[in-house]
Amino acid sequence: MSKKTVAYIALGSNLDDREGYINSAVEQIDRTAGLKVVKRSAIYETEPAGGPPQGKYLNAVIEVDCKLQPRELLDALMAIEKRLGRNRLGKNHPRTIDLDILLIDDLILDQPDLVIPHPRMIEREFVLRPLAEIAPRLKHPLSGISIAKHLKAINK
Repeated sequence: MSKKTVAYIALGSNLDDREGYINSAVEQIDRTAGLKVVKRSAIYETEPAGGPPQGKYLNAVIEVDCKLQPRELLDALMAIEKRLGRNRLGKNHPRTIDLDILLIDDLILDQPDLVIPHPRMIEREFVLRPLAEIAPRLKHPLSGISIAKHLKAINK
């Protein structure tokens, strides 16, 4: 991926200063070599999906011009999560920040710790709503269906 590619990243937070963590993550992503934030959705408040009892999330999606390889992007996002106090206590636990790679162009990748497109993105309104705001006509690389149509399908 030496050419410029487009990546979509989901952001979520449900601890402490939720909006502050999201804003800080966006700023840190934008300052990372090889990454440039070009679009940002509004922030949406959503109920938690599974896990122990916990507070509501704030969620957003950003579009990023990306010159990094997928593994480099994942490593950069995990480093930002760590700097922002993310503790990996288990699946669906509360967190200061959660950064997930949703899509990188039309790349399909299936590795033990890196699956692109994100395997559950089309099932989650908290991902589809902000993604549809900034890229409604974007097609999911596996289904070939637009993000707007996926969002409409889960809201029936």
